[in-house]
Amino acid sequence: MMVRDMNYRRENRASRTSLFDGLDGLEEGRLRDNDEALENLQDRVSFLKRVTGDIHEEVESHNRLLEKVGNKMDSARGIMSGTINRFKLVFEKKSNRRSCKLIVYFVLLFLIMYYLIRLLNYIKG
Repeated sequence: MMVRDMNYRRENRASRTSLFDGLDGLEEGRLRDNDEALENLQDRVSFLKRVTGDIHEEVESHNRLLEKVGNKMDSARGIMSGTINRFKLVFEKKSNRRSCKLIVYFVLLFLIMYYLIRLLNYIKG
């Protein structure tokens, strides 16, 4: 009985080996497919890494630009507030107000005369 058992095991092993012999090729094919998929995934990851790096550089560039614009707006705000304060000082006194009104009237009169003269020259010409 023992001899028969050993023969059965040998035959079983031999048939199992022949049965799974073809799977080594299949498994190699799967490994090649996995390697290709892994390379494809690595390519995609490196592409995404480059894209995110480019986006990061673009965001940094825009942040620097916005900071410059903000600084220029702050300086313009300071200049405007200084100018408004000077106008307030000028208009606080009545004599200054009268002289400013007189200057504005002369400027308006000059502009009106200038456009009337241009209009007359256009009509004549």
